[in-house]
Amino acid sequence: MRRTLTVAAAAAALLVSAGPLPVAEAGGAAPVAAGRWGVHEAESFWTPQRMASARPLPPVPPEPAAAPRAPAAPQAPVAPQAPVAPQPPVTPVPSVPPVHIPPAPPVPDATESPSPTPTVTTTQPAPTPTPTPVTLPAPAPAPAPASPVRPALPRIPAAGPGVGQDFGGLPVVGRMFLVKGGGSYFCTASVVASPGRNLVISAAHCLLGSDTQQVAFVPKYTRAKPRPFGMFPVVRTAAGRSKIWIDQRYRTQGVNRAAALDVAFAQVGPGPKGRRVQDVVGGNRLVTGAGYAHARATLIGHPSTAARPRLCVNRTTKYTSADGRIPGSFLRIACTGYPGGTSGGPFLLRLDGRTGTGDVVGVIGGWKTGGDKPDVSYSSYFGADIRKLYEKAVAGAKAP
Repeated sequence: MRRTLTVAAAAAALLVSAGPLPVAEAGGAAPVAAGRWGVHEAESFWTPQRMASARPLPPVPPEPAAAPRAPAAPQAPVAPQAPVAPQPPVTPVPSVPPVHIPPAPPVPDATESPSPTPTVTTTQPAPTPTPTPVTLPAPAPAPAPASPVRPALPRIPAAGPGVGQDFGGLPVVGRMFLVKGGGSYFCTASVVASPGRNLVISAAHCLLGSDTQQVAFVPKYTRAKPRPFGMFPVVRTAAGRSKIWIDQRYRTQGVNRAAALDVAFAQVGPGPKGRRVQDVVGGNRLVTGAGYAHARATLIGHPSTAARPRLCVNRTTKYTSADGRIPGSFLRIACTGYPGGTSGGPFLLRLDGRTGTGDVVGVIGGWKTGGDKPDVSYSSYFGADIRKLYEKAVAGAKAP
């Protein structure tokens, strides 16, 4: 079973069009005007009850086995009205030097009570293909905290490699809520460090389609504490277009042919106190070109079957698809209990037990939108294409 249902879209623009708004659910908030979507509207719409009733996007039905493709009849692109000819997905090579975007530590927020003393300690750095990483300009520093940074990780029971376990969550990871086709859904997303301090990263298949509406990010969501750090709505332009960046080839070729590009960035607006999301919860460093094999990676996601997020630690390996309909190479990790809802969850290296941040080298997605079994997950490889998409998002999401 695939992680989520995706919609084959062929929009020419990078930004997702707002389009008509769905009718409000019975007893829920009224539809929001297309040009107005701030924190007040987001919190009025996404009540705790509506968030609790949200579901993962329905699974994609299994595809029939493909017949051998005749040389004289190549497969046509998914989107017939695309204005440009589709390009084959670029499979990055591990020799690209890692690109590190350093994070800034989070600033304590009065709305969150101190977490219990963590038992998770800083992980040892995983080996990288090259000894001299290239560093992009660091984001502007956060305001100095009034007191030492509090522990960000809750107490996590010990578990063996590959064993998923529910836990209290990390402030930097949360649920991305959205409306599609009149239904309330969610995926997983996380904050990625940026100069504007206002970007989150998720899977492209979660945010694809012009009917994706009322999008908002909630850090460290749990059923018991649905808004511990508030809510951060995905920004809309005056024309009602959500500021979401997805590689154009993913739109034109579809979720299978362009599975190696299943990554999206979104700009979120200020939270209830007018503060930017990275200033509130911190941000993970984006690392590209780091290779496929890592001795210790932490996988975090929000399963549909649990009221809290799930954490797992294991090694990652390289998986190269043998299915011509889903070309490319992907990161693969065996972790138990990652069904629908976990799409977009980060693959983290060097997770710091003090700040609760690390290096993000993948998100659940890619091959079969994250995998067809809940105990094995995949990610598109973060190479030059993802770096360019991030840079485009940074340019488009500059803080005013």
